[in-house]
Amino acid sequence: MEIQGIPIDDNFAEAFDMTATRLVITAAEATWAMRAAEAMTGFATSVIGCGIEAGIEASVDPSETPDGRPGVSVLAFSINQETLQKQLEKRIGQCVLTCPSTSVFAGLTSARPMLLGARIRYFGDGKQISKRIGSERYWRIPVMDGEFVCQECVYATKAVGGGNFLVLAKSIHGALHACQEAVEAIRKVPGCIAPFPGGVARSGSKVGSKYKSLKASTNDAYCPTLQDQTTSAIVDQATACLELVIDGLTPDSIAQAMRVGILAVCNRGKELGVVKITGGNYGGKLGRHHFYLHKVLS
Repeated sequence: MEIQGIPIDDNFAEAFDMTATRLVITAAEATWAMRAAEAMTGFATSVIGCGIEAGIEASVDPSETPDGRPGVSVLAFSINQETLQKQLEKRIGQCVLTCPSTSVFAGLTSARPMLLGARIRYFGDGKQISKRIGSERYWRIPVMDGEFVCQECVYATKAVGGGNFLVLAKSIHGALHACQEAVEAIRKVPGCIAPFPGGVARSGSKVGSKYKSLKASTNDAYCPTLQDQTTSAIVDQATACLELVIDGLTPDSIAQAMRVGILAVCNRGKELGVVKITGGNYGGKLGRHHFYLHKVLS
C-alpha cells in the first residue's frame, strides 16, 4: 500500500487493555483551566516509569461544563483502577487544587467509582463542606481565593493504550514536521490522547533488556546508529524514526486517530522526506488489540 507515494507497511500496532477516566477541570478563565490541566498531565508519558499516561483531550465550552465556566477535559490511563486513583489524588491535590480558581468534575460515568474529592477534602482541615446534587456529592474546600470544588467521585472505564505508528524519514527535521502534522490531526479525535511530549516519542521500546532490572529498553531495530550492530528495520535513506503512541477510551477511537494521523503524514510526506510508515508490535504476544495499518486505512 502507498498513499501519496509513501509506503505503508503491511504490519500492525499492538495495544493493551488499560483503565481510564475523563476529568473536566474548570476555572474562572480558560487560561487557568489549561494551566492546571498542563500541570496535572506532566510526567505522564508512560506507565513504565510514570504510573500513569495522561493528556489534554480538548477545551470545553462553558455551555458544556458542570459549573458554566471555561474548562479542559483530561484523559488519564493506567494499568489498573487502584493505581489510577492514587495517581489522580496526588495530581489533583498538587496541580489542580493549587491552581487559582479551579474546580474538578467527572467527565464520564460508569459503575466503577473512584474516590477523589472524598480524599482531597481533608485539606480543608475540618472546615470543608459538601453538597449533594442529584446522585452526586461535591466537596467545597476553603482556599485563599475562595473555594475549591471537587466532585466526590470520578469514574473508571475500560480503555486501550499503546496504539501507534512509526514514521521513518530522511532527516530529523522532516520527521518532526511530519509527526507534528499527525499530532494536530489526532488531537481532533474525541476520546484519545498522544501522551508523549508534543505527542511524539523518539524512545520506542522493546520488551525486556540485558539488564534484569529493566522492563523495557531501546527498540534497537529502529535506531539508525545501530544498523551495523543489530537486525535493523531502518530502510535506505532513513536517518530518523519517530513514534506516535495513542491511548483511547475505545478501540474505535484509536483506529480513527491512527487513520487521520497517518493520512496527515502522507499529505506532506514526500516534501518532508518521509520514506515509510510502519507499526510497532511485539509479535502479538503481549497486547490483545492489534491495529493493522492497511485495515485502519481501508
